[in-house]
Parts: sequence; structure tokens; C-alpha cells
Amino acid sequence: MTETNTPSAAHIGRPKRQPEARVAPRSHSIAISAGVTIGALVASALFNLGRAKKAERDNPPTGKFIEVGGVRLHYVECGEGEALVLLHGNGSMIEDFQSSGLIEMAAKKYRVIVFDRPGFGHSDRPRSTVWSPEAQANLFNAALRKIGVSRAVVLGHSWGASVATALALKHPQAVSALVLAAGYYYPSARADVVLASGPAVPVLGDIMRHTLAPLFGRLMWPLLMRKIFGPKSMPEKFRGFPKEMALRPSQVRASAAESALMIPNAFAFSNEYLGLQMPVVIVAGNDDRMINIDDQSARLHEDLPQSTFHRLRDAGHMIHQTNTAAVMSAIDEAAAAGLKANPVKELRRAA
Repeated sequence: MTETNTPSAAHIGRPKRQPEARVAPRSHSIAISAGVTIGALVASALFNLGRAKKAERDNPPTGKFIEVGGVRLHYVECGEGEALVLLHGNGSMIEDFQSSGLIEMAAKKYRVIVFDRPGFGHSDRPRSTVWSPEAQANLFNAALRKIGVSRAVVLGHSWGASVATALALKHPQAVSALVLAAGYYYPSARADVVLASGPAVPVLGDIMRHTLAPLFGRLMWPLLMRKIFGPKSMPEKFRGFPKEMALRPSQVRASAAESALMIPNAFAFSNEYLGLQMPVVIVAGNDDRMINIDDQSARLHEDLPQSTFHRLRDAGHMIHQTNTAAVMSAIDEAAAAGLKANPVKELRRAA
């Protein structure tokens, strides 16, 4: 007799139970994702650190160091004659002026002094200070006096123009004449400035500058070059610029901090420009894609009766690179006007 398993009446019509699927707890998935993210950030931070150290080995300091108020500044000095100070823009360093040929050209008749501004190149940028144009002007005034320069023609490019202007406003006795190249002087709406300020935010910004920001900077570098040099192409002489020095986490933070200060600085100084009493030569590229020169350079010229303004045709933001001779001519014009405005002081200084 064969035994069969016949369902009882109690089981007839009852749905058959399916085995339960095993689902990983949500917290476990989040932990895995967090671990992967942290691992990727650590890996990128180590990669960026290695690239930064290699960049510093490949690009050692070429000038001298001076300590002022606890800040170690790197600078180069060459030539003889009237002192000429060159202040670079945001994200840049001494090598920008060196590669342009402006230092070599100017050194034929001037004592040229070029600083790595705080946080750029090989200069320190203590976090205990907000490095506004005024703070940097005070630093450079003390540094110049320490190396025996009591009065100079001062050229500032881009963000450096804000520092040069602050130096002339706060320490007018130190500036015989100003050359302001492609500067930003009046507040305006700038979404790009807000975005670029991210790595300056405490904690979160520190994570960004050590991890994602340098990687993003490398990806965006060709686009940035087209923007700052346009409408012209990047000159061959600039190809040796140490890009990896500019993409170090320390310099990324300095650049972001200056981006964050850009509009507030313009608000702070926009009503003080009439205090500039020395000759001012303003020069800008007519096709600058970074700054609207009609709203900036042309407006400043209208506000300063003692200024002259030179629009460079078919030129962009990096006029010292693409129009070096024109910038050198602006320096000579400013120096001559400074001598004419203060002949007795200049003759005494020369003696």
C-alpha cells in the first residue's frame, strides 16, 4: 500500500509561504558607502600631497627670503635704478612675471623687486590673518623698508592691483606712481567668485582643497587658460609655468580666500580712490573675459583726474604675457610722471 501526502482540509485554499529574501540593513549599506567615500578622499589627498611635494622639489625658490611680522616672504630682485615692485594676481606667483619677460625687460633700467604674495609660490600665509589687500599692503610696506626701498613705482596685475592700490592709499609715501593692470575695483555680481571661494570655508573647504579641488583644477586648466588669455591663445613662453605649484592644496586655499575677498574688497575701497594723489597709469585688455573693463578700468580712470588709461586691442586678461612691451611702456610712463610730480624728493632719493 502506497502512502501519499494529502493536504488536510485546514491547508486547502491557504497560500503557500515563500522563503523570505534577505535584505541587508540600510545602516550597513550607508556604512559601506561612507567607507568607500572616505577611502577615495584619503587616496586623493595622498595623491595631491605627493604631487605638491614633487612640484616644490621641481620648482625650488629662485630668490631670497625675508621675514616680516612672522611671515616668511620669497622675492626676487634684479637690476639697478629706480625701484619697481611687481605684484602678481590671484593663483599666480613670481614665475608668471619671469616667463612673461617683463622682469628681464624692466631690469635694464629699474631695480625690480617681485614678491610671491602670501600663500603663493614659496611665501607663507598664516591662517591667523585675513589677508586683505590692506593687510598685504602693510606687509609689503614693511618688507620694502627692510630691504632698503623707501619709495617705488608699483605695478599690480589683477588681484595684485588691489594690493598695489591699498599700498598707495595706506602708505602713499612709499609709492611714487601706480601701474594698475587688468584690475577689479568696483563691486559687481560675480557667481564665479562665489563658486571659487569654496576651498576657503573652514573644515569643509579644507577637505575640498586636499581632495577634490586640485583634481578639478587639473581638469579645468585648459578651459581656464583659454579664458584668461582669450581672445589670443596661450603663448609658448607660458607653457613652463609651474601648474602643479598653483594646484597645491595650500595655494588652492589662498586662491579661494582671495576670491572670497574680491567683492568685499571692492566695496571697501570703491569710495577711497580719490585719495590716490600720485600718478596712476591704468592698462587693460579690451577683450578681457575675466573682468568688464568698462565697469572697472574705464570707470576708475573717470574717477581719477590724474590717471591715464590704455586700452589694448585684441588683448585679454594676461596683458603682461601677451602685450609685454605695452605694459613696459606703461611702467615707463608712470615712472616719468612720478618723477615730474615729485622732482625734489626723487632727486634726493637718487643722491
